[in-house]
Amino acid sequence: MPRPKSLSHSDIAGAALAVMDRDGLPALSMRTVATQLGVGTMSLYRYVKDREELERHVVELVLGAVDPVVPAEKSWREQITRIVERFRKAVIAHPATVPLFMAHRHISPSVRRCSEELLRALTRAGFQGKPRVIALRMLVSYVSGALQAQHLGALDGQGTVVLASLSPDDYPLLAATARSALQVDPAKEFFGGLEIVLDGLAQHLAGKKPR
Repeated sequence: MPRPKSLSHSDIAGAALAVMDRDGLPALSMRTVATQLGVGTMSLYRYVKDREELERHVVELVLGAVDPVVPAEKSWREQITRIVERFRKAVIAHPATVPLFMAHRHISPSVRRCSEELLRALTRAGFQGKPRVIALRMLVSYVSGALQAQHLGALDGQGTVVLASLSPDDYPLLAATARSALQVDPAKEFFGGLEIVLDGLAQHLAGKKPR
């Protein structure tokens, strides 16, 4: 009788990520990961106790190699941009994982490290207390939302093509904006939006209300 297959957490996380990349986050389960690995579902429970633990291993697999530390001589804006850029680079190939980073932010060592460095940059900028909470949440919301938007409704996708073909009599601004959107590449969209967010933070620090 063949010996049961021995699995590492890395093997399991890789299989879970393959399921998510192929079929999306809703498809992730102990059963689908076991099938991906070629083992029985009950065998998988020898290594992980439930789907929540599966998710945590996926988060660490995706973000584990990200170094969020940026040289102290960089400005706070450049520090935030560098951290976010590294995060995006790690995640962009696996967009179905985006919701997991917020869900496991309190448990994942990798998410904690990214958050700590973002807070360090915000603190250097002058944010403290409740304003720092709001600033961090705004950054995290922008990054996760932008990555989700690029995945679910890419500017170069069919949805934008449909909007661009709308009657200019009925939707002059929407149709014109959609036609422009077809010329915007994903990186320009993402980092252009980040610049707007950082401009807003800078204006807040200067005591001005963004228009």
